[in-house]
Amino acid sequence: MTVHFIGAGPGAADLITVRGRDLLGRCETCLYPGSMTPTALLEYCPPEAVLIDTANLDLPAIVDRMAEAHGKGHEIARLCSGDPSIYSAVAEQMRRLDAAGVPYDVTPGVPAFAAAAALLNRELTVPEVGQSLVITRAQARSTAMPPGETLANFARTGTTLALHLAINRIEQVVDELRPFYQENCPAAVVALASQPGEQVVRGTLGTIAAQSREAGISRAAMIFVGEVLAAEGFPDSFLYSATRDRADQPESL
Repeated sequence: MTVHFIGAGPGAADLITVRGRDLLGRCETCLYPGSMTPTALLEYCPPEAVLIDTANLDLPAIVDRMAEAHGKGHEIARLCSGDPSIYSAVAEQMRRLDAAGVPYDVTPGVPAFAAAAALLNRELTVPEVGQSLVITRAQARSTAMPPGETLANFARTGTTLALHLAINRIEQVVDELRPFYQENCPAAVVALASQPGEQVVRGTLGTIAAQSREAGISRAAMIFVGEVLAAEGFPDSFLYSATRDRADQPESL
């Protein structure tokens, strides 16, 4: 039997992948982060499934529950908010499952930044405006950032930034970015994307902190900074250009 790490998506139950939904439907045990998992998502589980809320469990207890279910011959769903590839804490769970000889696989999910960009109705890579995206977070009561992974270092490139876990330090974030972006650089905050009560605040680097505080946003929010957020008059990408020889070239930007 296998532990299936499944990206639950950004919040809305219907934004889980078809594969993820189908895996939930056949797993006898499901571990889920109760503070971030909508009740409707758990309805995909079999009626007789063992549901384990991991919100108040530490890492050893979570792994013990998975290993115990594996020992019973269960298939196990381990739901992760967003996508397992970023800020999901699956790496340390995998390391312990490896040591215990418990097999696992991973099913991707819609990440929070993608749901937030959809709510903004914005592409985050715009021709000749921005072709890169830095996904990072702020340092607070959390694991230390590696040396060199600072906002200042990322901002020096002028690329589009998407920040997790930073909304309660937004003033500090703005102060760190000011030397590298203009005050009128577009910025946005998206809270609870795809969930009830979702909010969008659009502004500039100079205004976004005050706007977010005024809106009362204090959790589950992404901060975006970059010219792509308000780009107009940019050239069309090469992807659908009439000048491209489609017979000899694969699709590319």
